[in-house]
Amino acid sequence: MIALADCNNFYASCERLFRPKYIGVPVVVLSNNDGCVIARSNEAKEIGIVMGAPYFQIKDIIKENNIAVFSSHYTLYGDISARVMTNLARFTPEVEVYSIDECFLNLKGFDNLQDYATEIRTSVVTNTGIPISLGVAPTKVLAKVANKKAKKGNGVMVLDSDEKISKILIDYPVEDLWGIGRQYANKLISMDIKTAEQLRQLPIDWVQKNLTIVGVRMWRELWGESCIPLKLSLDPKKGMCTSRAFGKMTGDYVELQEATASYASRLAMKLRREARCATVLSVRLLTNRFNPSHPQCYPSITVPLAHPVNNTNDIIKAALFGLKKIYLRGYLFQKVEVMATGLIPQNEVQLNIFDKFDGIKYDKLSQIMDKVNMHFGAGTIKIATEGTKQRWTLRRDFLSPEYTTNWDDIIKTK
Repeated sequence: MIALADCNNFYASCERLFRPKYIGVPVVVLSNNDGCVIARSNEAKEIGIVMGAPYFQIKDIIKENNIAVFSSHYTLYGDISARVMTNLARFTPEVEVYSIDECFLNLKGFDNLQDYATEIRTSVVTNTGIPISLGVAPTKVLAKVANKKAKKGNGVMVLDSDEKISKILIDYPVEDLWGIGRQYANKLISMDIKTAEQLRQLPIDWVQKNLTIVGVRMWRELWGESCIPLKLSLDPKKGMCTSRAFGKMTGDYVELQEATASYASRLAMKLRREARCATVLSVRLLTNRFNPSHPQCYPSITVPLAHPVNNTNDIIKAALFGLKKIYLRGYLFQKVEVMATGLIPQNEVQLNIFDKFDGIKYDKLSQIMDKVNMHFGAGTIKIATEGTKQRWTLRRDFLSPEYTTNWDDIIKTK
């Protein structure tokens, strides 16, 4: 049996965790630069706030309904997520962290799953303060179905018999199934196949012909045959990217230089955290395609690195070289992307005996920077090219304090 633990309205729940006055109050969380809605509490959904709604278009609705608004705070969400996942890992040795707010657990061999799932849920809520729902079933697809139904009930649902599975699937919309995209959903509905149970009752030959191998796996999973195993270890990444829109559009080369250096520094830190080295670096500038009144261009460049590296100095140096090559005057840019590809394990780097390589000293410097920034807070030490004022940074007018990752923001009691 497989359980899917899913945090309820995760971003909104994280914001409420340290501000309980917002429990029961409609809450929305905005995307980068406070652009559009990326998370809503149940109360906000009932009011009619839709996912992806631009903030400037719903300001009046927010004011009329006293909706609490927060800027996205991924540092906070990531830390709370780690606490939830750590708590879940106490209950089974086999865990797959599927996303920031979802986790699959292998409960094979456990008895009395209803009580055990309830115990898991109670433990997470008590120890982290984040409400979760658990769906337990023989397969991942059915666990997704059970979890969605659990959210509308008492938070736990166990599908441990074919009778229970059929009862749930008989009115479960086919478009809500995990693995059914918009194209297949429209195709099935046009053929009057509207529920998961109707799909399950189709002959396997028809499924193989019309839904390809992915559809066949899903069909078998609906019958309780596990075809999507748990991933107990993450696949090595083939590429990493840092990219965020600026708080304001800019054509100033110095500001673009600071932004590129800052993003490259963050990328280098990600590489070291994953113990990977890059062999190729790409830099790309983007104008705002939604503003046709400004001239548009999307210059990019790929820079091969002389040696596989992950230290901050060499990554920034390559990124700034690329920026200098692609920078164009007369354009207002909204975003810069810095991407590392051709990743190899850090312990498998092979150097060239004919080229001088000074990266070892920069590797040591980067490791010291990581330790200092880990202890005293991000950005305590950084490369001078990143700048100090950083007028191009994200606009986050509704940002919460860093309750769990910054000593200055930790809640104090008297």
